[in-house]
Amino acid sequence: MRLDKYLKVSRLIKRRTVAKDVATAERIEVNGRVAKPATMLKVGDEITLRFGNRILRVEVQILSERVSKGTELYRVLEDTKPSS
Repeated sequence: MRLDKYLKVSRLIKRRTVAKDVATAERIEVNGRVAKPATMLKVGDEITLRFGNRILRVEVQILSERVSKGTELYRVLEDTKPSS
């Protein structure tokens, strides 16, 4: 599954176009390498997202085109939020 589609389906990012823009801005890494929106994911891949000062690292658990709202497609490895 493509990275931009996975981010939308997993609800890590609300819209696929936003996911594409974030990836194009080189703020997403897959397995330690800068990822493009079309990067193909597989189960076990590690995704690192940078939102401003926040860093979110997740591991891909399930790849599915459609899921119900309660289904978790990823496992959070690290969620670094800026200290206030």
